[in-house]
Amino acid sequence: MKKYNVKVNGKLYEVELESVEEVKGSVEVKKEEAKPTQSASTGEGKNVVAPIGGNVIKVEAKVGDEVKKGQTLLVIEAMKLENEIVAPCDGKVVSVNVHKGANVNTGDLLVVIG
Repeated sequence: MKKYNVKVNGKLYEVELESVEEVKGSVEVKKEEAKPTQSASTGEGKNVVAPIGGNVIKVEAKVGDEVKKGQTLLVIEAMKLENEIVAPCDGKVVSVNVHKGANVNTGDLLVVIG
């Protein structure tokens, strides 16, 4: 399986593709999955985007905070599961674009780390 980064309408997606096999004259694709990456690089820093839609139940990061890679920035509840959104790199929080109680969609910009 190979991974590719694809930019569509300004959003960065990580795509995993498995090889294509011929089955009795037809072509069958085993697996193709596209999802937004947790971090998309921009000139200003790292954009942390929502990997899943849901409700923001906790925001731990504030503008100006120094964060370490893997540190929890916020928590999104989706289908009764809590999903921790973590910093993809060390840096300083430049902006927090959501608040507790906000509903987010997959790919929405959550936090920018500079």
